[in-house]
This record gives sequence, C-alpha cells and structure tokens, in this order.
Amino acid sequence: MDRTERILDLVALLLDAREPISWAELREHFPADYGGSDDAAERKFERDKAELVELGFPLSYVQGDDERRDGYLVDRNVYYLPEADLTKEELAVLYAAGSAALASGAFPGRDDLAHALRKIGFFAGESLPTPRVRMELGTGQVGQEKEVSARLETLWEACSAHKWVQLTYGSPKQAGLTERRVDPYGLALRRGVWTLVGYCHLRQGLRTFHVHRIRELKANTARPRTPDFEVPADFSLDAHVAYFPWQYRFHEPMEVTLLLKGPLSSRGASLFPGAALEPVEEGVTRVRFPVTFVDGLARFVLSLGADCRVEGPLEAREPLERMAARILEKHAMVEGRQVSA
Repeated sequence: MDRTERILDLVALLLDAREPISWAELREHFPADYGGSDDAAERKFERDKAELVELGFPLSYVQGDDERRDGYLVDRNVYYLPEADLTKEELAVLYAAGSAALASGAFPGRDDLAHALRKIGFFAGESLPTPRVRMELGTGQVGQEKEVSARLETLWEACSAHKWVQLTYGSPKQAGLTERRVDPYGLALRRGVWTLVGYCHLRQGLRTFHVHRIRELKANTARPRTPDFEVPADFSLDAHVAYFPWQYRFHEPMEVTLLLKGPLSSRGASLFPGAALEPVEEGVTRVRFPVTFVDGLARFVLSLGADCRVEGPLEAREPLERMAARILEKHAMVEGRQVSA
C-alpha cells in the first residue's frame, strides 16, 4: 500500500487499541510495509511515527508492567479534548459568531469553520438560525473581498505548514510596490482588518502587513512536507498587532494615567484591559497603562466624554487639549453661521 493509506491504517489501528501494540504486532499487521530486514522496517516506521506526531497524534512507547505489556499507544487524554459543556445559549452565540465570520466572504480556514458549524448545529439538538450579519473587513475597496479571501486561504496554509511566501506589497509609508519574501508567523483580525505578522527577508526583521494591501501572493510549494522556518518560542501576535488605537507603535511606551468618574469608574477593566486600577474615592477610579500612540488614546478618551480625564503626563494631555480645541472651534464656526442666518 502507499504511504498515505498506511498512515491512515496506522491511525485507525492505534486509536482502536485498548492496550499497547508491540513492534512485533505492528509488523504482523503491515507485513508488506514493515517486512524485510529489521533495519529497513524500523527506519520506515520511524518516519511514519514522525509524521503521526506532526499530524497531532500523541504516539508514545509504553514500558510494560504487571498490568500491561510493552508497546505503542496513543494517549487519549491528550488526543481527545475535554467536553466543552456549553449551554444552548452559549452554543447559539458561538454559532452566530462563526456564521458571521463565514458569511463575511474573507475568513481563512473556511472549510474547517463550516465543518465545525455543522457539528455545533448537530450537537445543539435543535435548529440554530443563521444570523444575517454584515461584516466590514476594512479593505477600503468594494469588491476586494474575494481577493482578500483567496489570499487569506493561502496565508492560512502557509502559516500552518511553515512555508515562506513571496508577496508584492503596497505600503502607505512609501511610493510604489515592493517585493517581499516573508516567513508567515501568524494572522490576526483586529477591528475588521486582517494583518499578517512574519519575518521579512528584505527588512531583516519582524514586520506586519495588512492583507488588503497585498497585490500579489505566492507560497513556496517545494518540499511541501518540509517546513521552511520555525516560529520562535517567544513569538506573540499580541506583541505586534494592536487591539486598541493607543497600542499602535508610533513612539516609545509612555505610562499614562486617567481618572474615570461616575458610570465609567466601574468600567476601567473592560475599557482598558490589562491596566492597573486604583480606587480613589466613591465613584472615581485611577487607571494606569502603557501607551505607544497618544493621538489614538486622545480620540478614544474624547469619545468617552467628560467622565474620562487624562491626569498625566503632560505629553499625553497636550494632544487631547489640541483635539478638544479644534472641536470647539468647529462648533463655534457652525453656531456662527446659524446666528448670521
């Protein structure tokens, strides 16, 4: 039999086994594959074991004791995920979120997501309605969704297989397009925009790329089973893709202190996740957190109204004061036109 068929048969055999399977038994089950000389058979099985582990099967060799024999076994506690034990309401929310992502037209792993939604619908025990959701992707161009969707699928597969990609990129920081070879480490969706994070061979460092700015994309197809790179153990998407406007890395980190009053005082943890909270008095909370884009923070603070105030430092207060002054100026101009009319 060919290798793919042998791997599938190995998986079926090992998952069905209740006791460890010895090397001798494996050779009996696959006489045409693990027959011949001992050295050749063992080398072939070592390659098959490595592929099983790469596919996610926690295969291990068990040293026998009085209760069981020596042999190979799949650790079911590691292989099978525990029951999520979600309520019907939680399943409905999960189903709605997944359906919205699927309906967006630009979401990687569409086949896997669709399969997961079918399973949720089956185990929910009742019909779950498909929500009518419109999802803005922030592409900036109408009709670009199909192109973004195709690129996301390519990047999704390249990230999973650790294969480099060649892309043509249009950066807003410079005129024209650049050709980049990138080792894709991961994809992130933030505020409707898909971002690729990876090692750029042109810039010799980690860079972020907005997927909708990629003009051409091609993944390396040579040696598909062999990874082209390894993702560093300390790599984190959150360290490179901002969740909030004040996290964009435009300047060195600056600790900013805010005062939240009234209804906002109890919402510090949700408005500024990860920030240090300090109750000042009844209905007043001081919030401290690092900021790398003060203008982004100023816009957000203004949207919260008078109950949110920047306490310091001065470098964080000045942009807010300038923005507030421009807003007042605009209002004065509008009111002046209304009076003259």
